[in-house]
Amino acid sequence: MTLLICNTFCLSFLALLATSRASSCRSYCGNITLDYPFSLKYGCGHPGFKDLLFCMNDVLMFHISSGSYRVLDIDYAYQALTLHDPHMSTCDNIALGGRGNGFAVEKWRAPYFNPTPDNVFMLIGCSAESPVFQGFPGQHLPCRNVSGMGCEEYYDCPAWRMVGHKTLGSGYGSAPPECCAVAFESIKAINLSRLQCEGYSSAYSLAPLKVDGAGGWSYGIRVKYSVQGNDEFCRACEATGGACGFETDGVKQLCMCRSFNSTTNCDSENSTSDTMSLSLADALAGFMIYMGMWVMSSQF
Repeated sequence: MTLLICNTFCLSFLALLATSRASSCRSYCGNITLDYPFSLKYGCGHPGFKDLLFCMNDVLMFHISSGSYRVLDIDYAYQALTLHDPHMSTCDNIALGGRGNGFAVEKWRAPYFNPTPDNVFMLIGCSAESPVFQGFPGQHLPCRNVSGMGCEEYYDCPAWRMVGHKTLGSGYGSAPPECCAVAFESIKAINLSRLQCEGYSSAYSLAPLKVDGAGGWSYGIRVKYSVQGNDEFCRACEATGGACGFETDGVKQLCMCRSFNSTTNCDSENSTSDTMSLSLADALAGFMIYMGMWVMSSQF
């Protein structure tokens, strides 16, 4: 009877360990799925996306040099993130005081993340000395509509009536316009301190149909992400049952297989760079096998 119980327990336990050893980097935060190239676990995902996302009380946060943002959505099909900045102006509220994060990434991350072309940034209350207005004589400003969204429509929002600011329009004489809409591509970074602006708003368009008025815009920062270089490595890794990750140097990509790590894929058993790892699960598995054999031998 003891032998039967031990055999049943040992087999069940070993099956569980075998399952746990299969490297799985997929995780969740609230209702958002974290999959390649993202991950909450160090060593998983793409090295260019490490130390980027954090889960706090089921709220997914995106952290870059300009600040922390709540992640509202990850669209894997279109490779885009939707971010929320609590200090960003909307149609119902104008947030001043330069407290907004804006959007700026570290230079080494810049190739991986850029707001989408249909994302408009509306800079509010910028100084006449702002870099935005330098090098643009007369009426030729960098301010323009982006995907049909701009300051002229934004001025109609209830928030402007609440703050009491004058809508100076698009003219540029002794004072700059109260609002200047720009595409991210034209200035490369939204840094309110450097741009000498009191606040900003950001809106994006997901459909080709024009929305009637700024009240119907989607407010937030829509960021396009890109995995740089040839991504065949990860596809080959996943096709052979592995999980895509990176080595401890934080640079080289790694394919995490059931009982070893590979610099190619899980079918490359003869790879000289494959490293066998004795994990806690492996150690426990060995111990249970030893105990099972000991119990069986004690019955005879």
